[in-house]
Amino acid sequence: MLIDLHGKVALVTGAGRGIGREIALTLAREGVKTIAIDVNPDHLTALNQEFAENDFEGFQQVCDIRDFSQIERVVQEAEHRYGRIDILVNNAGVASGGQVESLSEEIWDLNLDVNLKGTFLMCKAVLPIMKKQKSGRIINAASFAAIIPSLGGSAYATSKAGVVHFTRVLAGELGPWNITVNCYAPGVIPTDMNRFADRSPQEQKELLDNLSLRRWGNKAEIAHLICFLASDYAVYITGTMIDISGGKLATQVPRLAYEWAAEEELNV
Repeated sequence: MLIDLHGKVALVTGAGRGIGREIALTLAREGVKTIAIDVNPDHLTALNQEFAENDFEGFQQVCDIRDFSQIERVVQEAEHRYGRIDILVNNAGVASGGQVESLSEEIWDLNLDVNLKGTFLMCKAVLPIMKKQKSGRIINAASFAAIIPSLGGSAYATSKAGVVHFTRVLAGELGPWNITVNCYAPGVIPTDMNRFADRSPQEQKELLDNLSLRRWGNKAEIAHLICFLASDYAVYITGTMIDISGGKLATQVPRLAYEWAAEEELNV
């Protein structure tokens, strides 16, 4: 079986770097006309060059997803060029934080405005098009923090938990139009935003000790999940969150399995 997305039209937010960039490039390689959105024009310049070098279809657009008027312009341009929008990937996000007692209103608002309100506004903008064509795939970035939050991460975890419930409600509302809505919860995927791979060896060990698959995840693995959820193979999946964290905390003390495996290797 091959996933065939050729000819589809996708919007990807936060596409200038990190996981969003990987998602945009992966979709483009699959033949998707990909509109890459980011608030940082410098990040989009480099992406534009890669699109041009590979003759990928689509375009890049600077857009602040907290501003509905900016979103509307991008969506209208996409519809004008391609006549439809098949896939929306709400990847853009921020993760600044701090302890509640000292957390500023500005940091709280930033997390809620980008991670949650931005997802809402993007969905709101594409819904008339998807409902008109009676099809669509909306895929929202949640986080493992929506399952188990981290200390100092109240604003981020709250915003991502909101994305999960927003996803479920929207999936229910859009069922009659054959539009699926799902979200995904990445675990320890090293990026420029979280800098997991730059932490001390001891900190990295502690992070990896929580995983059933004791290795870093990579951006391509997230992009492959997006391709599946955007495809016809996922036509009966909606209103759910997919945990793509390598089995983070699936069991208590998962590192024990690796200690047992090492002992077995010694005794062979």
